[in-house]
Amino acid sequence: MLRQRRLALLTTVLTGALVASACGAEDGQQVDTAGATGTATIAEPIVTTYDGGLYVLDGKTLELAEDIELAGFNRVNPAGDDRHVLVSTADGFRVLDAAAGRLTDVEFPGEKPGHVVRHADKTVLFTDGTGEVRIFDPHDLGNGEPETEVYQAAAPHHGVAIELENGELVVTLGTEEERVGIAVLDENREEIARNEQCPGVHGEATAQGEAVVIGCEDGVLVYRDGEITKVPSPTEYGRIGNQAGTDVSPIVLGDYKQDPDAELERPEQVSLIDTRNGSLRRVELGASYTFRSLARGPEGEALVLGTDGRIHVIDPEKAKVVRTIPVLAESWREPLDWQQPRPAIFVRGGTAYVSDPAKKEVHAVDLASGEKTATVTLPQAPNELSGVLHGH
Repeated sequence: MLRQRRLALLTTVLTGALVASACGAEDGQQVDTAGATGTATIAEPIVTTYDGGLYVLDGKTLELAEDIELAGFNRVNPAGDDRHVLVSTADGFRVLDAAAGRLTDVEFPGEKPGHVVRHADKTVLFTDGTGEVRIFDPHDLGNGEPETEVYQAAAPHHGVAIELENGELVVTLGTEEERVGIAVLDENREEIARNEQCPGVHGEATAQGEAVVIGCEDGVLVYRDGEITKVPSPTEYGRIGNQAGTDVSPIVLGDYKQDPDAELERPEQVSLIDTRNGSLRRVELGASYTFRSLARGPEGEALVLGTDGRIHVIDPEKAKVVRTIPVLAESWREPLDWQQPRPAIFVRGGTAYVSDPAKKEVHAVDLASGEKTATVTLPQAPNELSGVLHGH
């Protein structure tokens, strides 16, 4: 069976039974063995990881609804619907029915699960250790194993892919040693565009008009209307590796690092990439931030959670901080180890959820008023923070 599956992955295939997992649950896990959704009991769930498990919170009250034991370092991302979250473990992507507060038996196995991208009612998973790209409709997760298209990248690497509304697939190019750019494939998975002028390619975001922005160590690549354009950084080394986009703005928010020799650079500038004209502007924050600090608001505003404990609200058209929202009582400093907890932000609608590992808290903040609407203190320090994409 394994040999047949590996052979099938040499080409693009469709399968509805690719991701079944017969693995039993670890001690303390709650698993929906049917693979289908259970009764929704948790409103607009928020999920945060901790050392050894997952907390599922009520998105309105932040009440701790479920504590799910799951060993190892885990990551969480919205699956793309109103009840599921994808959990990246050491062995692959697992599906959490967050609304029911339990892990399902649906799994996308593979070494080094990486980026999760949601766009045009499709969710795309990139498995770094194998180079597999898996594409499915997240709304099918309610029925168990979704029908899944698999594309095999030329070589395993820390990559990312996104499927557009017309069926085109944008996918990174690289190997475990070097990442160089992107290729665009049509709906039949034939290559129609390529650019290899993007050293250290990392991360993606989609802006208004389906403009795709991919980060490089010296700027970004923008794919729009069938063409790939390189937008260079204004400095010799200007790494943009994390981005946040929204379909209500043509401007993408990115980080901005300038020191290639730093053990850990703590930048105080962010980048704004205008996909209409290929311009790149920088905004000074007066505080540093991390890769878990970038988000977008409901009106397209760019949001950055700073180490000063504030959400910096940026008008992307003016490239200016227009207000700050105090959230955390104390300033913080990014740890050297990227897996160690640090404050994170997750935005859904008009609410920003912010974690404070030092105090073991999660806050809900109304972006319009700047007021905290709820706070919870958890048994252990929260690390990654996410939730379902849409509220019930």
